[in-house]
Amino acid sequence: MTTTSTQSTPPDAAKAESEIDSPSELHPGPEPQKPESEEQTLWERFEAYVTRLSTKNNFWHRVCSLIWLPFAFRSGISMRRITRDKFTAVLPFKRSNRNFYNAMAGASLLGNSEVAAGMFLFKYCGSDYAVVCKHMSYKFLRPCYGPAIYNVRDAKQVTTKLNEELSTQGEFNIDLTLDVTQTLHKRGREVRVGRCEITFHCTPKSMIKERAARRKARDLR
Repeated sequence: MTTTSTQSTPPDAAKAESEIDSPSELHPGPEPQKPESEEQTLWERFEAYVTRLSTKNNFWHRVCSLIWLPFAFRSGISMRRITRDKFTAVLPFKRSNRNFYNAMAGASLLGNSEVAAGMFLFKYCGSDYAVVCKHMSYKFLRPCYGPAIYNVRDAKQVTTKLNEELSTQGEFNIDLTLDVTQTLHKRGREVRVGRCEITFHCTPKSMIKERAARRKARDLR
């Protein structure tokens, strides 16, 4: 069963293995150099501060989710930090995330894929870029009867490409593939329960300001 979700905002792979021994972690790596920008307003500085705070730890992620992303707050998705710069996103196996068959609901797996990928991107460009989901497709591989773990496939290559795009200081699209796994406690191994391919469109907030100013000037004329 395959579900595809597409938003109106701007732009199958090989058969999955039955088991995965060590899935790749979300791996932000070194943060890119941020370009010098014009003086920001008080609201813009506050927005950038809150964005960075939301990726700092689970407490602030939950607080920000409660206010701006209630779906993520109710689902209970959280960051599990491995090292200072490595973490995975974990969706708990609780009643609100399960269906009538006592398995993880497809809507929870699908919707939280965007949240998990968004947390990965926000570690880099959330305070300077507006990040919008442009296209997302999710393939269900098997039922999930435990906490779902989201990992970015080939995270190092993705971060390298992301740093290259950020260095241009322009808008761009970035493609991510998430492997969604479940831990088998009896075997002590992880199996893939789903795969999500998602595209984000990233636009510098300074560019958005310039466009708004041009529109305002054009309307005045």
